Amino acid sequence: MASEERSAWVMLVVSVCGYGTYLAVILSRARTIPLTEVPYVAPLLWSVGGAIVGSILLVIVVSMFAPHDAGKKDQRDREIYRYGEYAGQSFLVAGAIAALLMAMAELDHFWIANTLYLAFVLQAVLSSIVKIVSYRRGIPSW
Repeated sequence: MASEERSAWVMLVVSVCGYGTYLAVILSRARTIPLTEVPYVAPLLWSVGGAIVGSILLVIVVSMFAPHDAGKKDQRDREIYRYGEYAGQSFLVAGAIAALLMAMAELDHFWIANTLYLAFVLQAVLSSIVKIVSYRRGIPSW
């Protein structure tokens, strides 16, 4: 397994776990108060920060088990990375447009922030899945 594929797996797992933890915290706090009044900023920042630190540490740990190809990239790796990132960008664009429309409609900051966070998570998940599938089956030729 290429180091870039391992990194994609790490990003997928960390993104899903980090967002799942964030949702669990927010929804557990919403039992007694309305969802839009839940203090979400600290859990969101801890979730994002934890995901960044966790992914860095996991990539380092995973690379220790296969040091012979750690950090090595060839043309195929670069093409798969670019293909995955382009595929994931659609969620960022959709999330940004949705957040912009929500801001124009003067919706609560809770919804805007959570829409943007979800867009980033979906981008990471889709990008990782596309990369993993591309490593396993190849990049489709158009």
